[in-house]
Amino acid sequence: MRRGDEFDPWSADFVAQPYPAYARMREETPVLWFEPSRQYLISRHEDVNALLRDRRLGRSYLHVASHEEMGRSAWPEYQQPFWTLNNNGMLDREPPDHTRLRRLVSQAFTPRRVEALRPVVERLAGELVDAFVAKGGGDLIAEVAEPLPVTVIAELLGVPEADRHALRPWSAAICGMYELNPARETAEAAVRASEEFSDYLRALARRRKDDPRDDLVSALAAVEGLSEDELIGTCVLLLNAGHEATVNVTGNGWRALLHHPEQLKLLKAKPDLVGTAIEELMRFDTPLQMFERWVLEDIEVRGVAIPRGSEVALLFGSANHDPAAFEDPEALDLTRRDNPHISFGAGIHYCLGAPLARIELTASFGALLTKAPGLRLLSDPVYKPGYVIRGLKSLEVSV
Repeated sequence: MRRGDEFDPWSADFVAQPYPAYARMREETPVLWFEPSRQYLISRHEDVNALLRDRRLGRSYLHVASHEEMGRSAWPEYQQPFWTLNNNGMLDREPPDHTRLRRLVSQAFTPRRVEALRPVVERLAGELVDAFVAKGGGDLIAEVAEPLPVTVIAELLGVPEADRHALRPWSAAICGMYELNPARETAEAAVRASEEFSDYLRALARRRKDDPRDDLVSALAAVEGLSEDELIGTCVLLLNAGHEATVNVTGNGWRALLHHPEQLKLLKAKPDLVGTAIEELMRFDTPLQMFERWVLEDIEVRGVAIPRGSEVALLFGSANHDPAAFEDPEALDLTRRDNPHISFGAGIHYCLGAPLARIELTASFGALLTKAPGLRLLSDPVYKPGYVIRGLKSLEVSV
């Protein structure tokens, strides 16, 4: 069906509250052609989950066809630095390249290395929250949510402390390209950040190859079969994916808790619920609302033919509110046990950094619950303009 009046990812009102529109889409047009972005919007949990695992779709099509063969235009020449960086990360590779890259990166980004970060994460979260409490509160996003994952990823990679100030601006600029129909200004900022970040990591990797340290860049530089461009793409992906989601789960999650005082009271009374609570907060106000895939072979979804060369937009936020998958999905229930949310994706592109994100979220929510039990909103927060990567501009609170 070719409607889409309610789906408006460039509207501040829609970004602030997309869930009622999703409910109508799931009911009336679960497969919807959206002309402004030339995508098929998929809104039901069953379909999103299945298509994430369907090998007839891919994050890229360049392993099977050229732009022209898929009826697409090549990227503008000025954007080449961004696409070179983006396409060297495993997220936008398909098998066999994706299989090779994930296996090689997994040799360095091991469960043991991630688990070894837990005490570091807990210490950093505690220090950030202590400083936040000492000044009586402020912007929870800028002072706790953002610094924690950026510092953790910098520690993991081995980025010297003096250089870390550049990481967040680079990441924010690059992630602007993942929004729908980004403006020329957004694309140019992403290109500049891609060039600067790539140059920085290339120099760091070469130093670490000559003088290895106990960090991920050194470990990746020692992995046989991983090219320098792939190393750089991997590191940028770890930073971007590894902190954007954590920042937005923290902000969106605390907004949800502060708007549901009975659930916050329950969590304070039962702090052992924090793990379950984090999964529910990721479901309830999903940080990544949309994940796109290219159709590599003709498919059909709920009777709608979707031809090869099309792009589908899998609506994670809608899938996570589907009553066919979740009992009473519009309710925030921190005790929810049956919670098949897809906030980290599914299939071969399931988020490699999910275990680290859960460690960070457990540490920051735990520290705030313990050290700032009187946390309260000073003003109603406003969402940033971005729809795909959806989070708050700020979260002003007192303690």
